[in-house]
Amino acid sequence: MSDTAADVSVPPATAADSTDPACDVAHGRAEVPASTRTLVAVFTSPVARFLLSYARDAGYRAVLLEPDAGHTPPGPDGEPSAPEPSAPGTSADQTSAPGTSADQTSADGPGADGTGADRPGADGTGADRPGADGTSADGFTTAASLAGLADEATDIVVCDHHRPELGPVLRDALASPARWVGVLGNPRHPAPHIPALAALGVPADEIARVHRPIGLNIGSRTPAEIALATMAGLIADRNGRPGGFHF
Repeated sequence: MSDTAADVSVPPATAADSTDPACDVAHGRAEVPASTRTLVAVFTSPVARFLLSYARDAGYRAVLLEPDAGHTPPGPDGEPSAPEPSAPGTSADQTSAPGTSADQTSADGPGADGTGADRPGADGTGADRPGADGTSADGFTTAASLAGLADEATDIVVCDHHRPELGPVLRDALASPARWVGVLGNPRHPAPHIPALAALGVPADEIARVHRPIGLNIGSRTPAEIALATMAGLIADRNGRPGGFHF
């Protein structure tokens, strides 16, 4: 019998031998599917920094929502970044070029080249102003409000339940098209978001949509671990999986 390719019989592939798209992606044999998911981390905190970093790595559009411009976006280690030192002879608030007035460099007026590039944030996005809409040094989108951010593929995670803006931010999140809304917090402690939302007239059934606690129970203690558990829980929820070691 000839030993050519035409004569060699090949057994049919079994289920175990069949191509697994997820396996191909994991081994770099296929492209990662395009993602339209967004994760909004609300309020500056160490947990928010790690959560946004993990989300970006997982293919989400990562957005930091900080309504208070006085809160500095978190730095690479999860702690709030130190403000940039002022140049000699200038004050911390002095951002105008020599010979220009404050009106020429305000957020409402263009800079010298008409692009607004002379405003805080050299790229014209205002990224250097904490809480301003733009892009942070870590590459996260930053925003001061939820308007226009959320769609049906958006998860919103409130990372600090002690903030006075808790109620209004959650009210806006529940009114948005967001797929999922949750608040970090220990389930053994009172949930401050419930009275905060009730005081704003939010119905009880809407308040019940807010997830708390969030994330998988892995015994998280550090900001990085809390963010990891949260991210894993969100992915499990999206995929309709319970999380854990059983498949």
